[in-house]
Amino acid sequence: MVGSAIRGHVRRVGSRSVGVEEEFLLVEPESGQPRAVAGTVLAAARQAAGPAAGVALEFELKQQQLETNSEPCRTLGELHREIRRGRAAAAAAAEGAGVRAAALATSPVPVEPQVVGTSRYRRMADVFGLTAHEQLTCGCHVHVGISGDEEGVAVLDRIGPWLPVLLALSANSPFWQGQDSSYASFRYQAWGRWPGSGPTGPFRTAQSYHDTVRQMVQTGTLLDEGMVYFDARLSGHYQTIEIRVADVCLRADDTVLIAALARALVETEARAAREGKAASRMRTEVLRLAAWRASRSSLDDGLLSPVTGLPEPAASVAGLLLDHCRDALADADDTDIVTELLAALLARGNGAAYQRAVHRRSGSLPEVIRRAVAVTGNDQPG
Repeated sequence: MVGSAIRGHVRRVGSRSVGVEEEFLLVEPESGQPRAVAGTVLAAARQAAGPAAGVALEFELKQQQLETNSEPCRTLGELHREIRRGRAAAAAAAEGAGVRAAALATSPVPVEPQVVGTSRYRRMADVFGLTAHEQLTCGCHVHVGISGDEEGVAVLDRIGPWLPVLLALSANSPFWQGQDSSYASFRYQAWGRWPGSGPTGPFRTAQSYHDTVRQMVQTGTLLDEGMVYFDARLSGHYQTIEIRVADVCLRADDTVLIAALARALVETEARAAREGKAASRMRTEVLRLAAWRASRSSLDDGLLSPVTGLPEPAASVAGLLLDHCRDALADADDTDIVTELLAALLARGNGAAYQRAVHRRSGSLPEVIRRAVAVTGNDQPG
């Protein structure tokens, strides 16, 4: 079994640290309706005991969601355990408040999102209007360790063409306000309404990166540097690159896959920078098209190849990413696990495919949510 292989994984010395933030919807057990009870859930979490105690649970923008944060990990086995512990903690805390945690990147049923009552979030709601009001989305953010900002910027300048592949693999948000959006990841479309979001062009130096961020804030358009929502950015709190392009994955195994590929991609591009290899020349305009296509059709149609910039079958483009990162995967002793995880995802489909399949069979969006809650719950420690 894939899970057994992950749990038994032992790294080789020198692997970069990797950690994951996952965001979950808080929903009614039967109707699937998102509930604005994040404060109650977090209070329940503070009183919880057991194997999930001590897991970091936090507010996000809306009262109908919850965020988990893993510890930095060196092996995929450690990361798998951390992700499952986080999901267990979220599930236990949610149940303590009479709701359930669902690994869904948008709500399939209509919802009236409610902003968490911090001064910053209230200010965001005032300034950004409907964009902030409607923004009930759940992402997966992967943090990969770097040696410093210069290395980080060198990586950011190179990884852009590959990020849409991670989005396509993770896509888990086909429904929006009670209807099929025609996108596999409508979360990415909704998120793209923030003014500081999306792909970026080359920065070339850490100074240029920080000057760009400073200038964006000084325009008065963004409230602060925390609203620089690039698809990948330097973390403002840790010595990491934060890759933010992915939907929250329905399954923990898929989260491990996204994190493992992200770590291997960072290592691959850091090596390329050290060896003096030129960064990609794909223009930001084309990167936006590549991300749009990944969001629209995910694995069901062609993705733009990071090598040619032209459409190719999604499975072939995923294979290109695997080949691109092969040396880094081998050096971390991750090749077999990542190859197996990727094959499993391509065979059964991602979260968007699962949601649509349940809806085709049942005709019920609440059933989609109930089934997602069950899958999320099955990814807890035994």
